[in-house]
Amino acid sequence: MCLFKPVTHVIFDMDGLLLDTVDLYLSIHNEALASYGHSLTWENIMAEMGHTGLEVAQKFCAMFNLKISPDEYFKRVKSFYPELFPTVKVMGGAEKLVRHLHKHNIPIAIASGGAQDSYELKTTNHKEFVTMFNHVVLASTDPEVKNGKPAPDVFLVCASRFSDTPKPEQCLVFEDAPNGVAAGVAAGMQVIMVPDSRLDDKMTKGASQVLKSLEDFKPELFGLPKYDD
Repeated sequence: MCLFKPVTHVIFDMDGLLLDTVDLYLSIHNEALASYGHSLTWENIMAEMGHTGLEVAQKFCAMFNLKISPDEYFKRVKSFYPELFPTVKVMGGAEKLVRHLHKHNIPIAIASGGAQDSYELKTTNHKEFVTMFNHVVLASTDPEVKNGKPAPDVFLVCASRFSDTPKPEQCLVFEDAPNGVAAGVAAGMQVIMVPDSRLDDKMTKGASQVLKSLEDFKPELFGLPKYDD
């Protein structure tokens, strides 16, 4: 008996799932915090993945009792984006899976906590890759997305923008972060989690399936076309 329900549409998170950005975010925030005598751990950053940029700024300003506003802190963080984000690499297995789904005309989209300006920088050297997605929803700058992950907003908005507007249960979400998994589950979707190897196993609860890499995904388990090889 199959444990999973067949799906027709696939929604991908971007940071840490399609693009290897989590450690870049850690470097950027530590650069921004250095002059205030503070620093973050990888766990601190991972706990915020999926939130909007301003939500993250609010969290770190409060956490370190910074004497600047979240807006000012966010501006400081963004000043490091142009140098670092264009260097980002595609995660292992991402291109193979996306190309496979695209080739078989499976509707695919991106639902990210990011913003338009940072998205443009991150995809500087991956323009052809991102053209395979039907659409991209960026929670930090999309007026229809009221709350970042773990709220379900970004996934529900993303699903609504497919031309045939699938029901949530027809959508499969790929995520790497606990906030994203919670958001996908709250949206009523099945969620595949591909966590960073540093993430505590206790933080992988709630996903329909947990994989070590996108390379390990078997599309046929969810009623999607099998890999040709």
